[in-house]
Amino acid sequence: MEASAAKLIGAGLAAIGMIGSGIGVGNIWSSLIATVGRNPSAKANVELYGWIGFAVTEAIALFALVVALMILFA
Repeated sequence: MEASAAKLIGAGLAAIGMIGSGIGVGNIWSSLIATVGRNPSAKANVELYGWIGFAVTEAIALFALVVALMILFA
């Protein structure tokens, strides 16, 4: 196998982490919407945790993207 082909395969495998992050972000927001729908008075308490969960989950996608780019261009 050539080195360029191995780089492309490795970058593609590293980018798979972004799929999980997309699913996680969807789960976070759907849970937040369901929680606020059930108990609207809890919105102020729950919203902060939703944003923190979103930021942490999105950071995983950014790490996967950085790893994929490092594999491609290093």
